[in-house]
Amino acid sequence: MKDDFSFSIKRVCFDEDYRPSDNTRITTNFANLARGEYRKANLRNALAMIDNRFNALASWDNPAGNRYSVELEILSVDIDIDGSGQAFPTIEMLQTYIVDKQTNERINGNVGNNFSSYVRDYDFSVLLLNHNKNQTGFSIPDNFGDLHGKLFKCFVNSQEYQQAFAKLPVICLSVSDSKTYHRTENTHPVLGVEYQPNESSLTELYFQKMGLKVRYFMPPNSVAPLAFYFFGDLLNDYTNLELISTIATMETFQKIYRPEIYNANAVAGQQYKPNLKHPDHSITQIVYDREERSQLAIEQGQFAEQYFIKPYQAVLEQWSANYNN
Repeated sequence: MKDDFSFSIKRVCFDEDYRPSDNTRITTNFANLARGEYRKANLRNALAMIDNRFNALASWDNPAGNRYSVELEILSVDIDIDGSGQAFPTIEMLQTYIVDKQTNERINGNVGNNFSSYVRDYDFSVLLLNHNKNQTGFSIPDNFGDLHGKLFKCFVNSQEYQQAFAKLPVICLSVSDSKTYHRTENTHPVLGVEYQPNESSLTELYFQKMGLKVRYFMPPNSVAPLAFYFFGDLLNDYTNLELISTIATMETFQKIYRPEIYNANAVAGQQYKPNLKHPDHSITQIVYDREERSQLAIEQGQFAEQYFIKPYQAVLEQWSANYNN
């Protein structure tokens, strides 16, 4: 049996003409915007929000607030388990590019940003749900997230990743509404003020198995902290413009999908408890269906079980047991 699997990376431009491919998880932030009657207006408005936020944060030598625009590319990663050429869609992330209209440069931003995975859908929406179906208390299955974490590390360590990207990914998520976050004295000029949670979450533990650490920052003029998952040193491994590209992109998605937290009318205080039922918030002009997203996650988990987990179960278990990176 081979030590590692092979990966292929497909790139699709995310602009107002974007249409999701058949292999794209339709609950993914960017794909969800590109569906339905208002798809083109959704995309145009979201991209304008990203550009505006980027220029607000990159305010130096930018007196008119229009020096930069952000271009986005969807990265779809397929995995070939047995060398047959039959690939399964494993991971989707975003690559940001920064267009400096003053110097006519196109600068690489961060890779990662958004993160989606069919196997994660399987873990949370099939395996975890079934495990707790007839139990009185909540518990986590043995080895929960191990396979997914090793597949992700395998990809990041792969030749395909290293040839395509100069830096390791930074993934940016919403804070958890089950935790309380405490403001610290630590402030970064771009990431903003740091918050620390009162406890670890299942998401934190899951991403830890992917090799990722997490820190929570509330950027300038934001109303709630974001969760930044990363390898290495978040504050020193990335330029200010790279960090701003992640903040502008992912804060925009969060304002659309979690307006109760990220478009709230009051700023997070010294002690912050996110609330997805918080009534005092503003709605963006972008239309989406949050209820549909949660239902589709179950369907996508079942898809992963049928076409990836079950057919390759023996191979995956053997590989996972021997994978040590």
